[in-house]
Amino acid sequence: MQVPSLRGLRLLMTVDAIGGVWRYAMDLAAELKVLGVETVFVCLGPAPSAQKAREANSIGRLLVLDAPLDWLVESAEAVSGLPSMIADLARREQADLLHLNLPSQAAGLETGIPVLTVSHSCVVTWFAGVRQSGVPEAWEWQLDLNRSGFQCADAVISPSRSHAEMLERAYGAIPQLQVVYNGSRIENELTEKRDMVFAAGRWWDDGKNGAVLDAAARSLDWPLIMAGSNTGPNGQHLPIAHASHQGELTHDETVALMREAKIVVSPSIYEPFGLAPLEAARAGAALVLSDVPTYRELWDGCALFADPRDPEAFRTAISRLSSDAGLRAVLAVRAYERSMHFIVSAQARAMAAIYERLATRGKTLSAAE
Repeated sequence: MQVPSLRGLRLLMTVDAIGGVWRYAMDLAAELKVLGVETVFVCLGPAPSAQKAREANSIGRLLVLDAPLDWLVESAEAVSGLPSMIADLARREQADLLHLNLPSQAAGLETGIPVLTVSHSCVVTWFAGVRQSGVPEAWEWQLDLNRSGFQCADAVISPSRSHAEMLERAYGAIPQLQVVYNGSRIENELTEKRDMVFAAGRWWDDGKNGAVLDAAARSLDWPLIMAGSNTGPNGQHLPIAHASHQGELTHDETVALMREAKIVVSPSIYEPFGLAPLEAARAGAALVLSDVPTYRELWDGCALFADPRDPEAFRTAISRLSSDAGLRAVLAVRAYERSMHFIVSAQARAMAAIYERLATRGKTLSAAE
């Protein structure tokens, strides 16, 4: 793919400091910087840590907006002021293009510049994946707001085909929808590994399925370390009784443990992409993954899969790998080779091509006016 010329493009990108969107944004923006794109990050929801703020300001410039994330509030009214806030920021920062990491942020937005939104996840598809149900009546405003965001955006990105299919089952046809796989900047390093199983996630989220993994840890031969918060921003809490819970770690600390682990597990019931398995594969671990469509799409033939609702299935898969060094080695190599399909430079080139198309079309429309 020819690398588009985007030197001087100013991108306004929304982020949050809670989940994987932060890592997605930092890695992508760092690679876009090489292509000449200047990124202004706008953080919504809980404020980022000092470490995260330093990281963002080393790549671009971070602004913290006193505004909530849609999935942390109970009504559309709570986010109704967001479009004007984003529009004002876009004008003040003289942005050429908006990259919104929540589709609802595009709903009702009027800026005169191109708008791209990425669906990393949403409440509606979360309920479909985790509860196997439609969205409850109290959350139907999310369905309406996201659909409006899709309609207002000039481009809609999904990180996997599986998630794109879930979106269209939930919202109907989204003509401007396209898939751009996420990537990882982690390099493979020779690190001495130990007899240890590792998992990382925001365990308070039922979609991450930490309870099943903790139950499986009760009878494993190797210790299982679970890194990540088990208490959510709205008081959600998952007790972790059998695994060794390390709490919330920095990204560097998480990767360091991944490099030491011989096995990395992701038990998610709902996963639009899943950065943790990708980073683990790049770190040389063998993978045990929940048997969900996204992980089959990305990792089929490169991991052992387990029924996401069955602790015994995870215990069996982990025990099989812990007792078979040959199989571990084969799967680790296969996962690493597959991981090289998901590199940030390729992701950035794909996104840059979309940015260029949108920016060119925006300039053409402005000239016509």
